[in-house]
Amino acid sequence: MFMFVAAVLVNSLVASAAVYPGLLSDLASGRHVAEVSRAACLSQGFVVYSLGSSSFVLLAAMAFDRYLSICRPLRYAALVTPAAVAALLLLCWLLPAGLVGGAVLLASRLPLCRSRISRIYCDIYSFVHLSCGGGGAVLLFEVYGLLCAATTVFLPAAFVLFTYGRILFICLRRSRAFSSKALRTCLPHLLVFLNYSLSAGAELLQRRLQAGGAPAVSILPSVLVLVVPTVFNPVVYGLKVQEVFRHVRRLLSCRAPGQSSDQYDR
Repeated sequence: MFMFVAAVLVNSLVASAAVYPGLLSDLASGRHVAEVSRAACLSQGFVVYSLGSSSFVLLAAMAFDRYLSICRPLRYAALVTPAAVAALLLLCWLLPAGLVGGAVLLASRLPLCRSRISRIYCDIYSFVHLSCGGGGAVLLFEVYGLLCAATTVFLPAAFVLFTYGRILFICLRRSRAFSSKALRTCLPHLLVFLNYSLSAGAELLQRRLQAGGAPAVSILPSVLVLVVPTVFNPVVYGLKVQEVFRHVRRLLSCRAPGQSSDQYDR
């Protein structure tokens, strides 16, 4: 479980490293319009989209891990071996990277007629909307993008919902102590899944606003997609670690003078 959690946090870290340095540099210089090369824009779109898709696949792998540990505990050690975890991690990273890489290759072949993207970072769909290529090339990209989204976003999301439905069904048939422990273990994962789902919804909303000719309004969803997951995920999983949570609780509590730490911990 912690290997998958670490992988999700690594995705957030790498995505932040691909966007925040350039964004902070533009803000520090006072430029209202940032200029990037064609290759840099496509590279940034590849990193953001591949890691975002990878996070959904990782959430599906985490849901499968939770399902086996709660519903099939006697077979968990035999199924979730280090080799199986390594294979799942490679699949979660390589499959989205390969699919998004194909989309970047298709987008790179399109000629550009415009040069302004109404977002705070580059993404592949906005890059395609700047093109003046034939309708057939754009239609091919749209179909391919829909297949990629179905493979790396919608199917993993459906699998997560189905898996946690099964876990909830099992918990309702067990004791209250077992159900409480199982649901407490799954709560951070569900919060992160909800976070990514809202971010994906904001991404779809941004495309709709962009298509409707509202560039100023379309910037807000891109801010939410970028900032919320990279800040929210470390907080959720960080507070799950008991040592971190205990120190945060001490900082936020109003402890009476003279009360010892041992008394507080108990």
